[in-house]
Amino acid sequence: MNVESKLNGFEVGYDIPALPGMDEAEIQTPCLILDLDALERNIRKMGDHARANGMRHRSHGKMHKSVDVQKLQQDLGGAVGVCCQKVSEAEVFARGGIRDILVTNEVRDPAKIDRLARMPKLGAKVTVCVDDVANVSELSAAVTRHGTALDCYVEIDCGAGRCGVTSPEAVVKIARAIDAAPGLRFTGIQAYQGAMQHIEGFEDRRAKLDAAVALVTSGVDALSAVGLPPEFVSGGGTGSYYFESASGVYNELQCGSYAFMDADYGRIRDKDGQRIDQGEWQNALFILTSVMSHAKADKAICDAGLKAQSVDSGLPFVFGRDDVTYVKCSDEHGVIDDPQGVLRVNDRLRLVPGHCDPTCNVHDWYVGVRGGKVEQVWPVSARGRAY
Repeated sequence: MNVESKLNGFEVGYDIPALPGMDEAEIQTPCLILDLDALERNIRKMGDHARANGMRHRSHGKMHKSVDVQKLQQDLGGAVGVCCQKVSEAEVFARGGIRDILVTNEVRDPAKIDRLARMPKLGAKVTVCVDDVANVSELSAAVTRHGTALDCYVEIDCGAGRCGVTSPEAVVKIARAIDAAPGLRFTGIQAYQGAMQHIEGFEDRRAKLDAAVALVTSGVDALSAVGLPPEFVSGGGTGSYYFESASGVYNELQCGSYAFMDADYGRIRDKDGQRIDQGEWQNALFILTSVMSHAKADKAICDAGLKAQSVDSGLPFVFGRDDVTYVKCSDEHGVIDDPQGVLRVNDRLRLVPGHCDPTCNVHDWYVGVRGGKVEQVWPVSARGRAY
């Protein structure tokens, strides 16, 4: 089924912000747009890096929550599958045809465990993280009941201070329990250092990752000593993937935001001190917004406020402009400082959101544009799947 037939019956301005073939100027705002040239360039670049360094890349679906974007990452970038954070989110990707899914989180609620155990019946190989021996018997009982199987990663807390164990002894204890449990298979280690991804300085990030590598290496050595060497050591994000790739211990990356790039990630520095959104990666995701009022000579009001974005990591910046600045927002309005009065009502602006993940989660659609035309319209497939 082609894109046009799937979107047949949707009304622009009510169900959907645009349809393929429309001019960019006709897109209803505010909405998320994707610069397809930049997106494809980013995806290919990460795929090239992974292949050149002997790494697998498992792209993180919690960022875009889109089956279509995930398929593009697999087709153009060679991603082996998807990372998800929640069972319902993972199920969207499984139902959408993604065949290799890692839930980079612990699943403890009995109802969620039951859904997780049934997910392989949708045709996907499913892996889940474990940081408690008690969880092993819960997972095993569920897959035995449904006649399925799950792969398991033992999660190490390597600096994020969230889930995960912190000693080689605990890693071995859980891995042995998994290895002995019916329907479960121990396949690796989850070791994502999330706390350092947004540290601005390159060497400061490296120091945090060096500490993580030491902890992970001790876990790998302890597992190998008892005959359970991990097949995969998984982690790595947009702010650190080159460190994991050179570590000699990681072999699977979990990068997500590289594909879209947001303002918070963009400000961190590469090894040469340059912002990573000014060379290493390109901004591909934007909130397209329109000026709706200019009653004040030095201020323009646009239609992208709090309900169109997340500002937990700061306000968006206006892409490609240094003469106007997005300075404040309320529910439905954004205030743009326009000291020279250069904007006019109905002018369009591209905003780079502060944090792409939660911003994407408040929209229904991505509008993919190329050369001033709408080429693709993709649903945010897993929007709101937080359970």
